[in-house]
Amino acid sequence: MSLEDRLAKIRDSPKLQSQQQTAVVLSAVEDTLRQQRSESTPTAYFAALLSLLGRQITSQGITHKDTAGAVIYLLDLVTPHVPAPLLRSKFSEILSGLAPALTHPDAEAPLLRSSIGCLESLLIVQDARAWELPQTQISPRRAVAGLLQIAIDQRPKVRKRAQEGLAKVLAHAPPSPSLDHPAADMCAETALKMLRDTAEATVKTKKHKGGKDGPGNEPSLIHALHLIKTVATASGGWPSRKIDVLCELLLNISRSSNEYLTMAAFEIFEVIFTGMADEISSAKLPRLLEVISELQPSKNDSQLLPPWIAVISRGYEVSAQIEPDDTFAKLPDVFKMVSTFLTSPSHNIRVSASECLISFVVNLIPDSIILEPSVYDEKILEKVGKISTELLSVKYQVAWMEVFSMLSAMFEALRWRSDPILRPVVRAIGELRSNESFAGKKEADVVIARAISAMGPDAVLEILPLNLPRPPPGQTGRVWMLPLLRDSVHNTKLAHFRSEMVPLSEVLYQRVVNHGTKEKTMEIKVFETVVQQIWSTLPGYCDLPLDLTEAFDQSFAEMLANLLYGQADLRTDLCRGLQNLVDSNKAIVELEGEEDLVAQARVSKADAKKNLDHLASFAGNMLAVLFNVYSQTLPQYRGTILRTINAYLSIVPEKELMETFERVATNLEASIPEAGPQTQADKQKQKQDKSQSKMPPMSHTLMDLVITISLYLPRESFPGLFRMASTMINKEDDPQLQKKAYKLIPRLAESEIGRAALLERNGDLQQLLLGSADKASAPARRDRLAAMSQILEYLPPSDLHFIPAILSEVVISAKEVNEKAREAAYGLLVAMGEKMAEGGTVVQTKVPGMPADAPSVEASLEEYFTMVSAGLAATTPHMISASITAVTRIMYEFHARISKETIQNLLELMDMFLQNPNREIVRSVLGFVKVEVVSLPESLITPRLNTLLSNLMVWSHEHKAHFKLKVKHIVERMIRKFGIEAVERACPPEDRKLITNIRKTREQRKKKKANAEENGEVQKEKPKNKFESEYDQAVYGSESEDSEGADSEDDFVKSQARERNGKAKGGETYIVEDEDEPLDLLSKRALGNISSTKPLRARKVPQKRTKARTDEDGKLILGGPDSDDEAAPAPTRKKGGKKSVANDDDGDTLMDVDDPDDGTTLEAGINAYVDAIRGRDAPQRGQKGKLKFSNKKQRDDDDDQMDVDSGDEKQARKSKSGSGLTRGGGNGFKSQRKGLGVQKTRGGTGVRSRVEKSKSPRGKGRGGGKWMGPK
Repeated sequence: MSLEDRLAKIRDSPKLQSQQQTAVVLSAVEDTLRQQRSESTPTAYFAALLSLLGRQITSQGITHKDTAGAVIYLLDLVTPHVPAPLLRSKFSEILSGLAPALTHPDAEAPLLRSSIGCLESLLIVQDARAWELPQTQISPRRAVAGLLQIAIDQRPKVRKRAQEGLAKVLAHAPPSPSLDHPAADMCAETALKMLRDTAEATVKTKKHKGGKDGPGNEPSLIHALHLIKTVATASGGWPSRKIDVLCELLLNISRSSNEYLTMAAFEIFEVIFTGMADEISSAKLPRLLEVISELQPSKNDSQLLPPWIAVISRGYEVSAQIEPDDTFAKLPDVFKMVSTFLTSPSHNIRVSASECLISFVVNLIPDSIILEPSVYDEKILEKVGKISTELLSVKYQVAWMEVFSMLSAMFEALRWRSDPILRPVVRAIGELRSNESFAGKKEADVVIARAISAMGPDAVLEILPLNLPRPPPGQTGRVWMLPLLRDSVHNTKLAHFRSEMVPLSEVLYQRVVNHGTKEKTMEIKVFETVVQQIWSTLPGYCDLPLDLTEAFDQSFAEMLANLLYGQADLRTDLCRGLQNLVDSNKAIVELEGEEDLVAQARVSKADAKKNLDHLASFAGNMLAVLFNVYSQTLPQYRGTILRTINAYLSIVPEKELMETFERVATNLEASIPEAGPQTQADKQKQKQDKSQSKMPPMSHTLMDLVITISLYLPRESFPGLFRMASTMINKEDDPQLQKKAYKLIPRLAESEIGRAALLERNGDLQQLLLGSADKASAPARRDRLAAMSQILEYLPPSDLHFIPAILSEVVISAKEVNEKAREAAYGLLVAMGEKMAEGGTVVQTKVPGMPADAPSVEASLEEYFTMVSAGLAATTPHMISASITAVTRIMYEFHARISKETIQNLLELMDMFLQNPNREIVRSVLGFVKVEVVSLPESLITPRLNTLLSNLMVWSHEHKAHFKLKVKHIVERMIRKFGIEAVERACPPEDRKLITNIRKTREQRKKKKANAEENGEVQKEKPKNKFESEYDQAVYGSESEDSEGADSEDDFVKSQARERNGKAKGGETYIVEDEDEPLDLLSKRALGNISSTKPLRARKVPQKRTKARTDEDGKLILGGPDSDDEAAPAPTRKKGGKKSVANDDDGDTLMDVDDPDDGTTLEAGINAYVDAIRGRDAPQRGQKGKLKFSNKKQRDDDDDQMDVDSGDEKQARKSKSGSGLTRGGGNGFKSQRKGLGVQKTRGGTGVRSRVEKSKSPRGKGRGGGKWMGPK
């Protein structure tokens, strides 16, 4: 922004309080300049403001703070634009004027910031002679000294501005032979003194507080560190003469327990090293590394040693960028030095040392040495390898896990040069891994995997052979290496797989074959698994192999083809391997820029091209095999095969491609009559017949292959392809085939040749789609819409009549049941609008069904809205609803690009439809109203608010189709947009309860949030709703979703939907384990222990069970002696001639399966069951068999005891209960069965009895009663 723009901004819009005084001063200065007839140049402004400054700030202080602040603010704006000679000549005068403002104790932050800005502009332009003046005079050095003091001010904004100014001054050094700014030494010395003094003060404070880490002077220490960082950032890094003092200070500070101080100290080291990365400052780096090395702390200092190691690591990283060869030569020495720290008992020191070694390996070994090492380079690498091998000795056992991490990084860094340098490492780790008692097998596997990736499987297996199928005497089998080989092999020799892996798999598979059809033993199952694991390594061997042209020959291709036909279990791995051969070489060929053989894994673009040419010679035969295998494979397993077919189609020679296509096309034509009709009913029947194991018709399979091939076909084959597509599209008796035919058009649009063909044959394709509209089946709807989208994309301006021709079909598709079809329709509606907005002429006579004299119209968005709105005059509610939905979508997209009159007409029309009694229409209108409220400007909706709300509130009482919730959401949106008062005024008085409810809900939410914040509670953030588009957000989103803690009615609906979705999509899964033995996941019975519901703790059953006894009639007898339990007490007679049975402490009958500690008795359980199915609270069957539950509160639910009701009460309760059973066997309807433990009685049925409720675990007042005997 120029000076004039800045001044104009102050002049024209002094809205801020702070800017008002500035505008007054600027106006006064400009009036003065006009009176003096001076030009409004930066120099004129500067002179006027300087004279004004002398009057506002004197040696006695600041006369008027506001005016002084405004003057200095304007000076800050003007000074950078003033010529440098003038600023140099006026330096003393300006500095004298600014000094009181900078040093005044009452100077406010805005005044100080502006003064610093002036000072910065002034110091930047000073020459070398001015910087030579001593600090005792009024000179630049004196100004910098003041700036340094302000740079550690307690006020953050002032401190930041001073540090920024200092950095700019030091970055603009006057021309001189020195690398540093003339004031850099002074700044460094002053900053160091400040840092040292503050650090000492902090230490004293801590000692005074008894060694506790209090805040003390730590903020001041951080400010001083920031100042050091500022000086180090500017002027080519920290001055060389001050480096050693600074390093010692920083290392001492970095041992602090305050992590902020440690981070600040490290940031300074980082800044110093980064500043030395350029050629100018790199001369300081050796001195810095030397100083840091001399400051090495004690080997057991767990506080200071880790930061020192980190600094060393960063220093050598920078050194490797500047002098890669010299730094690489030092690698063995520094590697040896740091590796000694791995014997430390401190875990932190060991971790820091291993990370430092990793940094050395990654950063200090140049790529040039990996590609072409000299003899000297190889000796250095051998030294490092020898040191690494020593780290696996017993001396370093405590640090083996850290050593393993370092070795993994070393294998990655050395790549193929790891062989033979790191062979001893592989052997040592292999021996450790083979030891059963070794605890670090997982970490060892990671190192071996990196070794396989770097050295190649041939080198690793030479050192650590698999020893299969039978290990030699004294050696162990290493079948555990097969998964490591599968995940790690790449960029190696394919010949090794042929010479080692294939024969091994043949030996093992022969054993499986020799076993015959007998029941498989565990050994045979293991052999089968190992064979599969061996072949699972093939994709890795095929990932950019080094010897593809030699190893992949006719015999190998034939073997793979036979396996594809014969071994269905291996097809996935075989196809992935074949695909990798093509894709990995294509990736190299398609790389842009210069070749990097390290990144390209030794395969140049020329080599990759030769590999592809070699594979192309096998592509024709391989495609024939893959096509046959594809047709024999079930649809759910075809994905990998199809991707492999795609890979080989991309490299097959054109002649062979055409021959392949012609064969597939001929077979397709022959298979169509054989397939017969394939309707949806047939498809459903197939599903019922377990069609997962049934092959689809051959015509479908061949059509899939045609779609796949079409992307690679030459231009001359397209006429036949289009003829084939037109035949399929018109086959209304086979929806699936029709659906696949529509997929051809989007598939062709993926290639340049295909796009050109679509553009050329656009007219024919339009006719094809228009002619097949009546034959389009429901399953093909989405793909048909996708095909229309592609044709529309390449539609010429002269053929815009295609849009109104397909518009009705697209509009009705907006109401499709299939969500993807609806989304496609919405996208097409928007695309058609964009096409109409581009302009052109719509020849209406070419639209089917239009009269011959229909006039042509100019294409525009207004015309498009007219076309879509025509559907609102339809005769069926479904079409009207679809048209409203379509209008809603395009209005949301284009509302800012159409006239207000068009929008007004639509709004009036929707008001009429909102009064329509048809729910389907109103449902779409509610969507329109929501979009209207969300997206249209307030000026359009405010005048219509009364009408809109009166029509809307009619539906707020309708519960069907969630109308009440929809209306509430819309009203919530209105309140957010127009305010609650405006909405309440516009709402009919009888419906204002809804507004009151929303207002109270919002107030409660705010109050709850405020209370939570006061109490320091962390509000749980609700996940944001994720809609596929902004339109969906507008239509389906609501305030309840956007706000926290929403408790509106729709939350319940949403939570229920979420629960259903969660269950449908697979919720939490639990493993049910035995307490004594963990679950064996490899067992076939393991699936029975997987539960989708949380397993409850099993109820403990007494160890000793007694057998239930029965009498002669087969009735259950409780209590008394038993043959299994001779010690059982004999029953005793009680009053009333009734036998007493075995009781617990409360007198309840115990059954042999009951736990004496459990309050639930048999009688209680049975009565609870009877009560649940026939009691007064039992569910009743209503209309259409639906269950109804009674919510009426029971009068005596809270009573512990209940006497048998009197006649009236009993009759009333009996009429309510829904069953004739009473709980106590009283004077009411007599129960047809006696309770357990009740003796048969002859005669008297009218015995009054008393029932006492037991306290069941199921809840108070539920469960059976306790028999108290007759009164």
